[in-house]
Amino acid sequence: MEAERILEEAVREAGDRIRAALAMRFRDLDMAEEAFAFASLRAVETWSRDGPPRDPAAWLYAVGRRRAFDLGRRAKVRADAVHDTPEPEPDPETILMAAFEPIPDERLRLIFVCCHPALAPEARIALTLRTLYGLSAERIARAWLTTEVAMLQRLTRAKRKIRDSGIRFEIPSPEAWGERLEAVLATLEIAYAQAYEDAAGAGDAADLASETLRLSGLLVELAPEEPEVLGLAALIRLTEARRPARLDETGAMTPLSEQDVGLWDRRLIGEAMALLRRAAELGRSGPYQLMAAIHAVHATRLETGFTAWANVVALYDALLTVRPSPIAAVNRAVALAEAQGADAGLAALNAVEGPGRLAAWLPYQAARAGLFAKAGRDAEAAEALRAALALHPAPAERLFLERRLASLG
Repeated sequence: MEAERILEEAVREAGDRIRAALAMRFRDLDMAEEAFAFASLRAVETWSRDGPPRDPAAWLYAVGRRRAFDLGRRAKVRADAVHDTPEPEPDPETILMAAFEPIPDERLRLIFVCCHPALAPEARIALTLRTLYGLSAERIARAWLTTEVAMLQRLTRAKRKIRDSGIRFEIPSPEAWGERLEAVLATLEIAYAQAYEDAAGAGDAADLASETLRLSGLLVELAPEEPEVLGLAALIRLTEARRPARLDETGAMTPLSEQDVGLWDRRLIGEAMALLRRAAELGRSGPYQLMAAIHAVHATRLETGFTAWANVVALYDALLTVRPSPIAAVNRAVALAEAQGADAGLAALNAVEGPGRLAAWLPYQAARAGLFAKAGRDAEAAEALRAALALHPAPAERLFLERRLASLG
């Protein structure tokens, strides 16, 4: 049991970096996943028998590298992608040496590989989320409001395309970024959204959030004159600044409008505002700047004590013009209810209700419940809450929804 606990901790802290390093070294995404899975299975057996190594991450990387080498030899991978002679099974001395060989953090480079223009647009982001962040096909499919089978097909086609097309594993020169940057930004956006689903921000969610925060800052350093890069970095910082206030003392989720602003991270908010000012000076607006501006309006409650909901609605109107989506439309309806009343919000929400797709999206059902309750339509609010609870919310959100349902009697 101790070996399994240490392995779980090592995978959580370094698994993504190890997979990325293997993928970059051997130029094969499937091989990297298989090699890392093999190393993880071997770890349970070896560590239970011999005890865990001094550096579990280095051990996993050494075993994964050896496995990838063997797989590459069998598949006759190009000679420059592997060693000419087999590497020995890692012994204690090898593992000790590996501890001083840094596992390269290649994730940003691999994001650019996965977002290559040769890949189908809908597959680029999904492939990155699967390869770099280890998200399951089911979880990625949920973010796209599609089926797991359809998502698996997209992932398989994308990996095959990278393998067969000889796509170079590198960050392209800045003049070639235009054809990839939108997908890179969308990848970081969705990765952070997945982390934000867990209000508690524990375990994998916390790791995913902190890593996406870091990568967005690195991207700012690489592209300081790209306003949308600045906008996304600001958006992530503004959202992450509120994480300390997202749970109440019982562990239930606290809605944004009810959060204690004294718990918000002023440093992250300050960084975000500075990024937005830099983006505005560049004079080219875009959806990430608009989304960040919406969150900036919420952040001003820290100073003013209230939220300018009319401004939020106006920003959502602008966002829907440049990047229409049912998700933005649902959020606009909630903001409209705050600005003009529940009936206005419900009318806007009804206008975005599609042919059943949103019914399986938990935030939509939660929004319906909130607006029905605000309008005094308790029976319909309870029905929407039960629908939301049937969609398997995270524990903190489940507790919040159950309390709202109980309060309706």
